[in-house]
Amino acid sequence: MRIVILDAATFGETDLSGFDALGEVEVYQTTSADETADRVQEADVVVTNKVVIDAAVMDASNRLKLICVAATGTNNVDLAYAAQKEIAVKNVAGYSTDSVVQHTFSMLFYLMGHSRYYDEYVKSGEWQKSAVFTHVAKPFYELKGKRWGIIGLGEIGRGVAEIAKAFGAEVVYYSTSGKNNNSDYEQISFTKLLETSDIITIHAPLNAQTKDLIGHSEFLMLKDGAILLNLGRGGIVNERALSAIIDVKEIYVGLDVLEKEPMTDPHPLMGIEHQERLYITPHIAWSSVEARDRLIASVIDNINTL
Repeated sequence: MRIVILDAATFGETDLSGFDALGEVEVYQTTSADETADRVQEADVVVTNKVVIDAAVMDASNRLKLICVAATGTNNVDLAYAAQKEIAVKNVAGYSTDSVVQHTFSMLFYLMGHSRYYDEYVKSGEWQKSAVFTHVAKPFYELKGKRWGIIGLGEIGRGVAEIAKAFGAEVVYYSTSGKNNNSDYEQISFTKLLETSDIITIHAPLNAQTKDLIGHSEFLMLKDGAILLNLGRGGIVNERALSAIIDVKEIYVGLDVLEKEPMTDPHPLMGIEHQERLYITPHIAWSSVEARDRLIASVIDNINTL
């Protein structure tokens, strides 16, 4: 069996040696669109995280039997054409739940506690000049008693809800599909969630219902001082609308996902004045060491079923 891994750089230092027992393995750190067809030409199995596998790529190989998507989403594969060609497509679900839940709270506390400001205050030497032992120029609030609105109460959303509740937050949710009914938490309308929540976290997929779900009018509905975190998919939050409003309305926003990744250069969010209101991480919520190990183990299991 010939296995081709197209974008190993996305796995960092994760051990990939487990693939060696399955057959001949060819590893590429990155693969551009122009290189993909040539690299899969002799492959029985292709492993991709984000490299696009379209009809032209599939037609380039007469041997291809399995496309392993090293992720939950399969939007980078032409699923209809794969089915037509009788090429199996397998993804991995659930491997990153704990990692994403943890990063959600990491982003929250960074913004909620004004961590950037206080770290810079100390490291700049200002605390050494202080006449008192403390410095409370940027007040922060307790999570207990705050309303936490969750958009998308799937496995990750439920994990966030459970921990938020343990902190004493009041958890409510909005189902983007309209099909999610969970009696453990109150389901409310989208508008009410935006208008009444102190913290809003997004854990929904990108689809026709969620594209540009949070735009200019939705930002205006948010409470002053509200915190919005997107750990779902880029494109759910309209980045241009955010760049226009964050300097004129005091809201705090954390983004782990953007509409285009890596982010474009120039990007409207890089030019805002109130940088302390915005926290961006480069799509890392999924990528704890343990999550990446689980991911690769699951991909290997998927190949073993071939």
